[in-house]
Amino acid sequence: MINKENAIKKINSLRTELRNHNYQYYVLSNSLITDYEYDMKLKELLSLENKFPDFKDDNSPTMRVGDDRNIYFKQLKHSFPMLSLGNTYNKEELEDFDKKIKKLIGNNFEYVCELKFDGASISLKYIDGKFSQAVTRGDGSEGDDVSNNVRTIKSIPLILHGNNFPKEFEIRGEIFMPHKSFDSLNKTREQEGKNVFANPRNAASGSLKLLNSYKLSKRKLDCYLYYFVSNDLHRNSHYENLQECKKWGFKISEHTKRAKNISEVIEYIKSWDSKRESLPYDIDGIVIKVDSIELQNELGETSKAPRWAISYKFKAERTLSQLLSIDYQVGRTGAITPVANLKPVNLAGTVVKRASLHNSDFINNLDLYNNDFVYVEKGGEIIPKIVGIETSKRTEEFTKIKFAKNCPECGAKLTKSENEAAHYCPNINNCPPQIKGKFEHFFSKKAMNIGGGSATVELLYNNNLIENFTDLYELKHCDLLKLDRFAEKSANNLISSIKDTQKVPFQKVLYSLGIKYVGETISKILIKHFNTIEMLIEAKFEELTAVDEIGDKIAQAIVDYFAEAENIELIKKMQTYGLQFSSEAVISSNVLGGKTFLITGNFGTSARRKELEAMVEEFGGKKRKSVSSKTDYIVAGEKAGASKINKATKLKIPIITEQTFLNMIN
Repeated sequence: MINKENAIKKINSLRTELRNHNYQYYVLSNSLITDYEYDMKLKELLSLENKFPDFKDDNSPTMRVGDDRNIYFKQLKHSFPMLSLGNTYNKEELEDFDKKIKKLIGNNFEYVCELKFDGASISLKYIDGKFSQAVTRGDGSEGDDVSNNVRTIKSIPLILHGNNFPKEFEIRGEIFMPHKSFDSLNKTREQEGKNVFANPRNAASGSLKLLNSYKLSKRKLDCYLYYFVSNDLHRNSHYENLQECKKWGFKISEHTKRAKNISEVIEYIKSWDSKRESLPYDIDGIVIKVDSIELQNELGETSKAPRWAISYKFKAERTLSQLLSIDYQVGRTGAITPVANLKPVNLAGTVVKRASLHNSDFINNLDLYNNDFVYVEKGGEIIPKIVGIETSKRTEEFTKIKFAKNCPECGAKLTKSENEAAHYCPNINNCPPQIKGKFEHFFSKKAMNIGGGSATVELLYNNNLIENFTDLYELKHCDLLKLDRFAEKSANNLISSIKDTQKVPFQKVLYSLGIKYVGETISKILIKHFNTIEMLIEAKFEELTAVDEIGDKIAQAIVDYFAEAENIELIKKMQTYGLQFSSEAVISSNVLGGKTFLITGNFGTSARRKELEAMVEEFGGKKRKSVSSKTDYIVAGEKAGASKINKATKLKIPIITEQTFLNMIN
């Protein structure tokens, strides 16, 4: 029998050999041994690991086979926000994007063009050259921990090649299902009498969330990486950083190219629009990025997307169907959305029966008639929409659509202001869909994070247990146990979840109220200027519009909301239940007196940089993402962006060290 010393030598030797074969086969498409030989070596390694469990390693090649145990996904925060991209659909929109970039940073830059893979976005974290965790995009701030599932994807390295990588970093990409794997999976499901997947994107996304990682390992997912994120970037070029990642063992698309100008970008798009069908996987467009990391940092980002990147979406597939009828849906703000009921038609792998008609202006611009034959396509390949009419098929029996005059739910007469496209039901406190919609918003994770969602809201409302938010705090176990689907445990969970809302910070409480146009970002901005709900209630229109990013429309919506006595009474009652309507404790002092700071460079860890940005706001300052005449100080760490430093010097903005900044707040 092999002894412990020889076992560890053999285990390490087999792991190294199998990792190399994985890299050669799944990343370089180069097979050095037969599948049988590979399987025998893997079997030998698995046998040794079972005999010597002390040598267990989560990053061993044997972990690729997955785990039969069920594991519920926990939420993990992204070290860096995982933003989405803005979309363009034609040459003119791309040229507008290029003009905006040049206006901000001049003409001396290059683009990088990448295929836009159609799958599920993922962020991979590595520490000391070893795979640490995999997190889905989620809401951009945090996502699901799918590390155990991602370990089974053989094109993702668990141990990196070389040693010149940062101690800690993230790399982002797309997990997808190749056509061959997709066809095989659907064939198997069809033979087993199961529903087949509509398209490879749905199959990849659904597979990634399987609780059984062993089953996922059989689905043969793949992954391309396209964005390297670290405070310790070796190069100032996004393209060159990706090439370096390739040397470490990551699968980087060979089709990624640099472009000197927007004309070369457009040529790249044209070439792939005509040959994308030949790829062994789906793409739905092209991603265009500014290559220079310094310039990326200078351009910064909005709350949703980077300013230095954009995607071009290929023209969507379209087909002809017939309009059968129109439903009018009522949203939580009272907005009426017309929805077309269509004769079922197959489109981009799915059966489409309904499509949004947006508003009355949209219907009028289409010149839509009852029973019209309409062209339908999937906007962004996801949401079906009507894009045109086949007027040659009209008959005299077809009549022009007349928009609804009354709310389909409560019968109230609809209203429409001149500066808005949507019609609204004004019966905000008694219209059932509006009441339920507000509760669903209140329950949502980004708001009060109360478990149960829309099904629970529906049940509570239909049983006359809730009419306004404060009714939630009067719920008792005995009330819930009388309802279908509620047992002792689920009742306890809901009551506990409601009680936990007392710990929810002011910015989320404000967002949860559902004030028109006041989303997450606007809520954060408002509480920095109005630290209590009383200050916000008393704020005049002019005071609100004086705040950055608060326009006339938002300001008027806030004024209108607090002008309603019923809303003020609701807030007062919510305060009696212990909800937080103040953020004064967040600001330690006003020693920075509203001065604006830009933090740039390396301060040791990404966490330290965030700490410094948090300190700016904690001591009464404002943080900036780009240099402008409104910036008061630059706090520069190691490898600070040269373009930012040069611009600050030209504008005579003081450039200070971390220690000088700390002295200011001390």
